[in-house]
Amino acid sequence: MESDNRSIVDGLRERLTDDWQILQHILKLVQQKETLCADPALWSKEKIVDFKQPNELKQLLDLTINEQEAHSLSDIERICQQIIQYSLKTCHGRFHNQLFGQMDPFGLAGAWLTEALNCSTYTFEVAPVFSLIETEIISTVCRLAGYTKGDGIFAAGGSSSNMYGLVLARYKRCPSVKSTGMFGQRPLVIFTSEDSHYSLKKAAHWLGIGADNCIAVLTNDKGQMSLDDLELKIQEAKARDCVPFFINATAGTTVLGAFDDIAGLADVAQRHNLWLHVDACLGGAALLSHKYRSLVAGLERADSFAWNPHKTLGVPLQCSLFLTRDSDLLARCNSIEASYLFQQDKFYDVSYDTGNKSVQCGRKVDAFKFWLMLKARGYGQYGHLVDHAIDMSRLLEQKLRERPDRFRLVMDKHEYSNVSFWYIPKALRVSSSEETEEWWTRLYTVAPKIKEQMAYSGTLMIGYTPLGSRKLGNFFRMVLTCFPVLEAGELDFILNEIERLGELCEY
Repeated sequence: MESDNRSIVDGLRERLTDDWQILQHILKLVQQKETLCADPALWSKEKIVDFKQPNELKQLLDLTINEQEAHSLSDIERICQQIIQYSLKTCHGRFHNQLFGQMDPFGLAGAWLTEALNCSTYTFEVAPVFSLIETEIISTVCRLAGYTKGDGIFAAGGSSSNMYGLVLARYKRCPSVKSTGMFGQRPLVIFTSEDSHYSLKKAAHWLGIGADNCIAVLTNDKGQMSLDDLELKIQEAKARDCVPFFINATAGTTVLGAFDDIAGLADVAQRHNLWLHVDACLGGAALLSHKYRSLVAGLERADSFAWNPHKTLGVPLQCSLFLTRDSDLLARCNSIEASYLFQQDKFYDVSYDTGNKSVQCGRKVDAFKFWLMLKARGYGQYGHLVDHAIDMSRLLEQKLRERPDRFRLVMDKHEYSNVSFWYIPKALRVSSSEETEEWWTRLYTVAPKIKEQMAYSGTLMIGYTPLGSRKLGNFFRMVLTCFPVLEAGELDFILNEIERLGELCEY
């Protein structure tokens, strides 16, 4: 048995040189697809997705994994080609389905390099250059936000970044929780807008605060958290003998792209001694904007904020930042003695060992791809791209208004690059007096049906959503990002294609 095992291992060792060659072939396949999708002249010739239902994909792809079965390099290349064929091409210029889209080529180059080097950013020892790069990015973004000192960490997504804010706020209010837990504590209460991201309620569950103690605050016509309703609900929580300790502001809500009044919320937080966190996962790119920087006015007064540069800016997934204006709270809150990893008698400056600030141990290098983009273009250039994306969204609003019989805006004016609207097919075009409750119910079925046509045609992808806080059924949510850099004519194609696909449906 031992000799058989040695023989198998020797065979694998001899094959490794050939195995590495497949990497070059796969990279060429990926490069061809990225180039094809990034060229506007080719968008009409390449599908965003060759959509198949799950059971169809299971028939087309051999997904089984067996103990003994192995495949040749040519087999592996063929498998990778199939994966590319049936996967969604988010690099396609007509993919507008999510809050992210096409990647910046420099970001993709950075992602390839970090994957190839396969470092983990918990100690300087195993990520010497990347540790310095992460520190520099955090310092730069803190400066942009107006934090005179500040600290931060790259996290595993925006939900994790928001959870960091909650953990720090809880530790600052009740430091004993770190060692003794929440036993015997009066209920802690957090406040967030009714249109905020679901991660706040999920974090309340995970941290033992309880989802019921995540209080939804009403929003106004612009989608902003109501300061008056917040005040009322803080007082109500105190009357229940609860402990209000955390306000979550949103800079760019998921659906409408609304920005809360950060300065006004900072006044409320200061008055009641609450931690103010800003979920700027979507709208944090406004920090770089030349024209729309005022959207995040007051951010310097927040205790912490989260930002996902993979949204809007085109950094490859994932790239999520958590920043706090307190220079040492992150380390004090999260550090746990781990003598096998964070030794204090190492041969270098251990202040660059960032792992003890993190809830993770092993942590992917997410800083480098963002840093490489900023080095290549300068963050001022990204400010212009952010401005262009928002300007194009304003132009899209104008074009929607120019087709009043066919399209209707959910909001008269959006703040960010989200544009929400309904398409009214010919079968539902009636006078305003005929727009009954039944008519609206039928209108709410339009977006899902057109979305199905989008998936099967592969020509365009735009998301749809209801909005419960306003008792609104399904509408389209178009999101413009820095990449692709769209021209006005592309907006006409989008509206024309929605009309074309819409008339293929039955209502």
